[in-house]
Parts: sequence; structure tokens; C-alpha cells
Amino acid sequence: MQFIKDIFIFLNDALLKMTWLQDIVNSILKGVIRVSETSYLYKALSFFFYDVIKIFILLSVLIYISSYIQSHFTPERTKKILTKFKGLPGNIIGALLGTVTPFCSCSSIPIFIGFTKAGLPIGVTFSFLISSPLVDLASMILLASIFGWPIALAYVMVGLIIAVIGGTIIDKLHMEKYVEDFVTQGMNQNGEIEIEEQTRKERHQYSIGQVREVITKVWVYILIGVGIGAIIHGYIPQNIIETVLGDKNPFSVLIATIVGIPMYADIFGTLPIAEALVLKGVGIGTVLSFMMAVTALSLPSIILLRKVVKPRLLGLFVFIVTAGIIITGYLFNLFGYLFI
Repeated sequence: MQFIKDIFIFLNDALLKMTWLQDIVNSILKGVIRVSETSYLYKALSFFFYDVIKIFILLSVLIYISSYIQSHFTPERTKKILTKFKGLPGNIIGALLGTVTPFCSCSSIPIFIGFTKAGLPIGVTFSFLISSPLVDLASMILLASIFGWPIALAYVMVGLIIAVIGGTIIDKLHMEKYVEDFVTQGMNQNGEIEIEEQTRKERHQYSIGQVREVITKVWVYILIGVGIGAIIHGYIPQNIIETVLGDKNPFSVLIATIVGIPMYADIFGTLPIAEALVLKGVGIGTVLSFMMAVTALSLPSIILLRKVVKPRLLGLFVFIVTAGIIITGYLFNLFGYLFI
């Protein structure tokens, strides 16, 4: 058993955490660029270059894998799957399908519109809309590379629970009437669906295209996120961070959630900031609340969602997700030690 555990730790360090990459970056900084190991600049540059390279390597591989999986779930096949389930099972399937779509909140809204036009129950579509930006294969692996598998798996479970509960509440309250009329016009409830099978080569080409598309969309946010994380890690004193966002501040989760909402990025851009905050002593629950607020409740996505749903449904959506994020943050701060 110990042998298997040692192999897992070795593979985790080599493939996910890429400790060898950290050693290379540090060697170049010290031996080639000759930056003092005790300086703030060294800490910031080490954090920046290591995280940027690691995230782009992992992201490219993981987006390819998740896109290859996603290629099996065309809109037609997805509709055919989801129409078989109603109520809570449908919401669970909708949330799980959100995990195979590497989209930010704004990118998920057009798919939400397509599902609604296809006649899927509103609870299912909202479970998908909540889970898609919060949880996917790539984010889970990247979380594991930074915080470890227990935190990554717990985060995924919490994201799915929020998505399922949110979709269930919206479904039970019969909020269909608060979707804008242009979305529901031409809804297709019936009809046979023809599913075109892709060849292995077509799936490969689709996956490569998705890697290019996603990297093109997120590279700026990754650089900004890692840059902010590097500044936090290298230059901002730990006592300041702990005063504002530390465990001794009972409002730290609320502050992190409120700060995260106006921002627009996906989880790949927020992870480096989260990593730097944890290294500065911020509670894991506070950090996860910040990440969730940025990815699921960013102001641009709320504005875009308002174009397709009426204020009452939008308000309910924001309330459910915000409440879920805040509760999650406090629970992780209380019991996070169990996962570390």
C-alpha cells in the first residue's frame, strides 16, 4: 500500500504540481538572472513564471481531454439525454453535464438559451448554467495541482450541490414565465433528433480547435491573475492580508464574495490569486468564496443574463448562488482543516 501511495505522490508532484518546473525556474532566477533569493522580486518572479508555465501546460492538455469528451455530447445528443430525466434527476444530470463544458459564465448563457429553446425544463437549464462556469475537468485538475485532491474534490461536490439546489428551487417555483419571450419563442418540445457521429480525426480537430479558442479567450486573464498573485505573494505583507481576509475577521467571506462579483475572469485566472492568498494565510473557505463569486456571479455575466431572463428570476438566481457561496465559505473555514 505504501508503494502505491509513493507512486501516486511522485506522479502528483511530477505531473500536476510540476515541482521540477519550480526548481528550473528558481535555478534560472538565481544562476542566470542572478536575483537575490531573499528579495521580494525573487518571490514575485518565481511565483509568476512557475504559475504561468504550469497553468498553460495543464490547461492545454486538460482542455483537449475535456473537449474530446464533450465532442460526444452534441446539442442534439444532450437534449436527447436530458429529455429522459425530469425533476431532481434531471437537475443532477444538467449539473453533471456542466462539468464537461470548459466555459466561463458568459459563454454558458448562449447554451442556456439553446437548451431553453429545445424545451428542456428550466430547473435543468439553470443547474447547467450554475455548474458550467464553476466546475469542469480542467479546473478540478488545476485545483488539485495547487491545493491537493481533497480540496479539489470537495470544491467540485459543493459546486454541483449548489447547481442542483439552485435548479431545483427555480423549478419548484415555476419560474418559466420569467424567461424573456424571445428565448421561449420557437421552442421545440418534440421531434426526432438526428445525431451525426464524428470520426476520431474530427474529434481530434475539434479538441485542438477548442484548445486554441479557450487559450485565446483566457490568456490575458491568466497573465493578469498570475501577476496579481505574484504581487500579493512577493510584496504585500502577510499581516495586512490576514487583517482583511484572515480567520479573525468574521466578515472575510462576505468581503471576498463582494470583491469577486465585479471582476470578470474564469477559474483559470482566479486560481493564481487564490494560491497567493492561501500562501499568505487566508482561510481556504474565504479563497473559494472569492473564486466562486468571480466565476459564477461576475458582473458582465449578470448583465448578459438579464437580457434573457426577467428581474425576478435574475434576482432569485443571484440570491441562491450568493447564499450558496457564502455558506460554502464559512463551512470550509470551519472544517477546511479536514481536507488539508
